[in-house]
Amino acid sequence: MRLTFASYNIHKGVGRDRRRDPERILTVLHEIGADVVALQEADRRYGQRETVLDRALLDEHHWQVVPVAMRPLSMGWHGNALLARRGIEVLGGEAITLPTLEPRGCVMGRLAHEGRSFAVFGMHLDLSGLLRRRQIAAACVAADGCALPAVMMGDLNEWSPRKGALTAFGGDWQVLDCGRSFPSGRPLAALDRIVHSPHWTCTGVRVHHSAASAVASDHLPVVAELELGDT
Repeated sequence: MRLTFASYNIHKGVGRDRRRDPERILTVLHEIGADVVALQEADRRYGQRETVLDRALLDEHHWQVVPVAMRPLSMGWHGNALLARRGIEVLGGEAITLPTLEPRGCVMGRLAHEGRSFAVFGMHLDLSGLLRRRQIAAACVAADGCALPAVMMGDLNEWSPRKGALTAFGGDWQVLDCGRSFPSGRPLAALDRIVHSPHWTCTGVRVHHSAASAVASDHLPVVAELELGDT
């Protein structure tokens, strides 16, 4: 079973031109052509924290929203949301509590395709290196608890290419180097990452850089093609 995963910090739909344009985000998602997407900053920060992306538009673009929201008008939790293309079975979703001082979080979706179940985690981690390590450790505990092949994605806020908080994943997890994704106008750092459990084999990674993605957000999406091995 081969699937394409993507992680995208959409900056609440506000692009580098300072315009909020949710349809531009959907254009980028269409360009990527992923099966499963983890979004960060998908809800407004204040007030009722309503979603940035209209659910009717998502449905028109053949996206299913994994049910992880804790507020009626939100799509995610602390801005973290998961999308699955139509045809992927959504078994359930939930918010994962992380140790934090900032409004950060993690969400988990249980999905299935071609008779195979798997888990996907979307996260946006703290600016503090110590807290990032603790947050990654908590996410790994949650992944171990679900006992499924797992993929973790998100804006990890880790500037070190291979060390720093990334060492908290341990040897069983494969941290993919998709490339530099921030800032979108002139990428300098690989803040956005995709990490998979040993059940998967990576067949390709990339940063999605297009005319639309260069202006739609301050981050570029990162993409990985993964194949789930036989159990």
